[in-house]
Amino acid sequence: MICSSCGLVVSDHRIDTGPEWRAFTSDEKDARSRTGAPTNYSIHDKGLSTMIDWRDHDSQGKRFSAKKRSEIYRLRKWQIRTRVHSSVDRNLAQAMSELDRLASQLGLNKAIKELAALLYRKLIIKRLARSRSIDAMVGAAIYAACRLREAPRSLEEISRHSRVSKKKIGQHYRLLVEKLKLRMPISDPANYVPRFITMLGLPGKVQQKVIEILEAAKKQRSLVTGRDPRGLAAAAIYIASILLDHRVTQRAIASAAGVTEVTVRNRYKELVLKLGITMAPP
Repeated sequence: MICSSCGLVVSDHRIDTGPEWRAFTSDEKDARSRTGAPTNYSIHDKGLSTMIDWRDHDSQGKRFSAKKRSEIYRLRKWQIRTRVHSSVDRNLAQAMSELDRLASQLGLNKAIKELAALLYRKLIIKRLARSRSIDAMVGAAIYAACRLREAPRSLEEISRHSRVSKKKIGQHYRLLVEKLKLRMPISDPANYVPRFITMLGLPGKVQQKVIEILEAAKKQRSLVTGRDPRGLAAAAIYIASILLDHRVTQRAIASAAGVTEVTVRNRYKELVLKLGITMAPP
């Protein structure tokens, strides 16, 4: 490894951790690879077990005979039974299925999904959450993972797609934070802005203006302390949309942010007054 400007040798005798073979197409890469997929925490057995496909065909696409199909059916049934053989495995199998469903409904990325699965696993394997609702604990793990990855979702959003109430998810979230001794970051209104802007179909310059307004608001602690970050983000979007002439109704913004129109109006008045923003006439 050398510096491209002065030619200084930074290091030599570096170890290449990649494979010793080369591949020029995806087919070649698959054929030469000697390992499987990486471990996946969002699968109850981390993806390390085998699976017998439900299609009754061989590798050449030929259909099995009736005798072979019944044999494969019995093998498949026992293979599924052996994958889940303890109470922890059964718990994880049910929880990871619910996690997969919720992550799909909420549109979460793989990193958040994996972190939520890891948090849930820590609780179950250490037996820190006995006799607790699986659905509520999965919802709590997703809520915590979203906050840790700075892509927050509200408890209302999660409970809307979950089979348990917002109150129950909140209780399990507090338990999760306490048992795992997590230090949760304070919700930043700016983390909500990109998603709300996308939902409202506003251009990038509006998002930039919203971030500027929120940064100015942070300098005055009274504007941020004790305020719902979604309400602040919604009010800042409303102000920016007026200033840049991309007007959106308070009702549309409140619906996207999951708050009431009264909240948007109150936060809007506070921001305009305290920051000295001059609004253009309608």
